[in-house]
Amino acid sequence: MSSSVAEFSAAQAVAAGTDFAELALGEAGLFWNEFRPADGACRIWHWRHEQAQCLTPDGFSVRSRVYEYGGGSFCLAPDAVFFVNEQDQQVYRQALDGSLPQALTAAPDCRFGDLVWHAGQVLAVEEHHGESVEHRLIALSAQRRDVLAEGADFYAAPTLSDDGRRLAWIEWDRPAQPWTRTRLMCRERSTEGRWEAARCIAGQEESLQQPRFDAEGRLYCLSDRQGFWQPWGEIDGHWQALPAETADHAAAPWQLGACTWLALGPQHYLATWFEAGFARLGLRQADNVHTFAETYTRFRSLALDEQHVYALAASATRPTAVLAIARDGSGTRVLAGGAQVLPEACISLPQPISYPSGDALAHGFFYPASGKQNPPPLVVFIHGGPTSACYPVLDPRIQFWTQRGFAVADLNYRGSTGYGRAYRQGLHLRWGEIDVQDACAVVAYLAERGLIDPHQAFIRGGSAGGYTTLCALAFSEVFRGGASLYGVSDPLTLGKATHKFEGDYLDWLIGDSVMDAERYRARTPLLHAARIKAPVVFFQGELDAVVVPEQTRSMLAALQANGINAVGHFYAGERHGFRQAANLAHALEQEWLFYRRVLDGTT
Repeated sequence: MSSSVAEFSAAQAVAAGTDFAELALGEAGLFWNEFRPADGACRIWHWRHEQAQCLTPDGFSVRSRVYEYGGGSFCLAPDAVFFVNEQDQQVYRQALDGSLPQALTAAPDCRFGDLVWHAGQVLAVEEHHGESVEHRLIALSAQRRDVLAEGADFYAAPTLSDDGRRLAWIEWDRPAQPWTRTRLMCRERSTEGRWEAARCIAGQEESLQQPRFDAEGRLYCLSDRQGFWQPWGEIDGHWQALPAETADHAAAPWQLGACTWLALGPQHYLATWFEAGFARLGLRQADNVHTFAETYTRFRSLALDEQHVYALAASATRPTAVLAIARDGSGTRVLAGGAQVLPEACISLPQPISYPSGDALAHGFFYPASGKQNPPPLVVFIHGGPTSACYPVLDPRIQFWTQRGFAVADLNYRGSTGYGRAYRQGLHLRWGEIDVQDACAVVAYLAERGLIDPHQAFIRGGSAGGYTTLCALAFSEVFRGGASLYGVSDPLTLGKATHKFEGDYLDWLIGDSVMDAERYRARTPLLHAARIKAPVVFFQGELDAVVVPEQTRSMLAALQANGINAVGHFYAGERHGFRQAANLAHALEQEWLFYRRVLDGTT
C-alpha cells in the first residue's frame, strides 16, 4: 500500500463528501444548496461578482422533511430567498442584503417543501401532522394562506405558467407510489381571478413527474407511458410524446424539487438522460440534439439562460460541482465543488457491467481494487430505495475501499431506476428475492472472469439495501460477512411503524401483510436469523423514523443469541441516513476494520 493510499483516511473520505441538493436561477443570479459534512448543515450559496457567497447564517440549515425525504427546500424571489429551516420545518424569508431570516410560517404541526415563488406568494406542499398526516398544495404570503388543492393523498411539483393563469401539479393516492401511478392536474384562472375546477391532463397506468410550462403557457411533463420517463406535452391541442431518446430522463422521485429537464417549446427542451447508467446532457430541437459536458456522468438541477446551461454535475474522477456550461461550446466553468479528491492515477474508474441473473440481465458498475492481492476481496454495494439507483460518479467511500485492496461492485439490481419502467417494476412482489439473486449472481460473474476472490466477498447496504444485505446473508452462503446501515430486518414491523409516504410500499414490494403472511415470513431476516452464519456489523441512527432503532436492536440481539459475531453501532442525533462527519467517518472505519478482522480470522 502506497503512502498516498494510507493518507486517504475515513475522515478524508467523508470530508470529500461535500454535496449539493438543489440549484436555482433567478433575477438576482444563481443559487444552490450545499451540504458540508463538517457541520452537517445545508446552506444556500449565491454566485455573484464572480465568487460564491454563503447566505445561510449559523443556526440555520436548509432542508425539508416533507415525506421524510424532503426536497424543494428553497425558492427565489427577486430580492429574497425563501427556505425551509431544518430544525423547525418552517418557511423563512431571507433578504439578499445579508439580514437575518424572518419566519413566514408559524405552524409547528406542519412541514413544507417543494417551494415555488410567484407574484408575491410561495407555493408549497404542506404536510400537516395531526390525528393523521394530511397533504395539500398551498400558497403562502405574509398576510394569508390559501389552499390550492386538497383531497388527494400526496402532492408534488406545483408549477405556474409565466402569466399566472395556469397551475399544474402532480398528485397520487394510496396505495400508489410516485414511481408507479400518478396524475398530472391543472387548474386555470378566470379573467376575474378565480381558480376553476381542476382537470386531469394525464394519468393512466403511468408515472408522471416534473410538469413544466413554456413561455407560451403550453403544459409538458415527463411520463413513462411508453416505457421510459420521456417528455410529453400539449402539441396542437393534443397530449403527445415529444421527440426523445429511448431512455429515462429522470430518476425515481424520492425527493421533491427535481429538475432534470426544462421545456422551451413544442419540440425544444433541455434534458439529461441515461445511457447504460451513464448520464448525458443535451439541448434538443426537434430531431437535432446538441450535447454538453460529455466528460461528466451525472447531471441534476438544470437551469438555463441565454448564454449558459447550469447544472449540478459529477464525473468518475471529480465529485459534484456547480457547472456553468457555455451554450456556444466555448467552455465549461466550475463555480463550486468538484475539487480533486485523489490524483486521477489513484482513482478506480467505474466499469459498466451487465450480467445474467436468473432469467434476466442485471446492471451495475465494477471498480477494480488497488494493491497486489490477486484476485482481491469484493464488497458489493446495495443502494437504498429500493427503487433508487447508483451512478458512475466519484464516490469517496468506494475509493476508500478500492484504495485498501477491495474491489467494489455497485449494483443497479432489478427494481432500480434508469433502465426503464419494466426494469423498475421488476421488484413488484419480489423484494428480498430477485435483488438477492442479483447480488449473489454478480459474485459468480466477477469470479468467472478472475476479477475477485469469491470466497472473500462481503455485502453492505443502507435502508432497503440493508434488507437485501440481511436476506442475502440469511438465504445464501455467498458472502463472508456484511454490513447493514439502518437496514430493514422485519418488514411487517416496518409496515406498522413507517411513515405515510411509504405506508403501502411494502404491499407493492412483498404483498398484503395478512393475505401474504407466509411470503412475509419467508422473507423476514429476523425470523431466519438462525440461518445467518456470517459475521454482521450494524449501524443505526437513534432518531430514525423510517427504520426505527428497535428493528436493528432486535436483529442484533437475535444474532448474538445464536453465537454469531454481530456488532452494533448506534448514533444519537442521526436520522435515516447519517449526516454528521464524525459519525460518517466512524461508521466507514469500523466497517473496514470489521471486514479486516473477518479476513484475518481474528473475530
